[in-house]
Amino acid sequence: MSLDEYLDTELTGLQAMSLRRRLRIIQTGQAESVIFAGRELLMLSSNNYLGLANHPALKRAATRALERFGVGAGASRLVAGSLEPLHALEAHLARFKGVEAALVFGSGYLANLGTLTALTGPGDVILSDALNHASLIDGCRLSRATVMIYRHRDMEHLAALLSASIAARHRFIVTDSVFSMDGDVAPLARIVELARSYRAAVIIDEAHGVGLFGRNGAGVASSLGLEREVDVHIGTLSKALGAYGAYVAGSRRLIDYLLNRARSFIFSTGLPPAIASAADAALSVIEAEPERITRLHENAKRLRDGLESAGFKIGSTDSPILPVMVGEAQPALDLADALFARGMYVIAIRPPTVPPGTARLRVTPIATHTAEQLTVATEAFAVAGRATGILC
Repeated sequence: MSLDEYLDTELTGLQAMSLRRRLRIIQTGQAESVIFAGRELLMLSSNNYLGLANHPALKRAATRALERFGVGAGASRLVAGSLEPLHALEAHLARFKGVEAALVFGSGYLANLGTLTALTGPGDVILSDALNHASLIDGCRLSRATVMIYRHRDMEHLAALLSASIAARHRFIVTDSVFSMDGDVAPLARIVELARSYRAAVIIDEAHGVGLFGRNGAGVASSLGLEREVDVHIGTLSKALGAYGAYVAGSRRLIDYLLNRARSFIFSTGLPPAIASAADAALSVIEAEPERITRLHENAKRLRDGLESAGFKIGSTDSPILPVMVGEAQPALDLADALFARGMYVIAIRPPTVPPGTARLRVTPIATHTAEQLTVATEAFAVAGRATGILC
């Protein structure tokens, strides 16, 4: 069988299982509504939680940096690509997170892979939540450490695994702070308590926590006063901050170690300076306008109440991420298509992103959505739900 024949067979199989994916071309920037296929649709599937991706302050900061520093960093950070805006962003991130230092990576995936593979190795044990993001899972796999998976948010299981791994050289508890497909929050206070009892380090990914929780949106650890109790803070600049890239934050010793050992940092070109300046500006906007976070949670409550009143089942979320549970992949696709037809941009989430039988629509309002827009969205969901048989 040739490669093309093999690929055709695999793609046909994905199509038969309603699991084949295709890209959609969006013709405008991320905002409350977007243009897709020449139509304006209300955007309900973006991680642009606070509406900053098109914020004037971010665009001005990016433009100024573009004029002064050009487009690309030109080299890896340890060669010639460590431009001034990246250092300014790192200093701001450290203040924002309430820790000593930070290091910027090219993406959240690179940050997770680089951190886990640099910190852990043979003889170590990683204890990882069963529903951690794929980038954490891949970082664990590549680390060469022994990986022990604890049941999702199950602290008794975590404690048992910590007890069973007492002979390890080092132990690391790894978890998302907010789980991206379910919207629930890790029991971080208990995780920290167990880590201290068993002399383990704590690594959290705040990709969906920053901008949603904590002092000025600094994340779940901040909301619990655990900034200094968490050993490694990882997060992205591409979601609530509206830019791109990622960071690791913690002690100065940690950051010095990573810039010497994290391969995905050492062997990658530095973040474009305009993007770094935009992310820096986003932090300033969040600090100056905490009401954006309040509006985000108000919008999420308004939309959730409307969807539940219409008859939809919302997963056990603790955040503005609203998983509208459907079950099988094809009905989820049908519901998403019906919503597209009614002016809503909503994407069906299917295996392997979520477990089989738990396909859903991952709905995420934005802080800048109006009450009227969310009412229209609720009505469209109700009509689409009845049209597809999801609602009786």
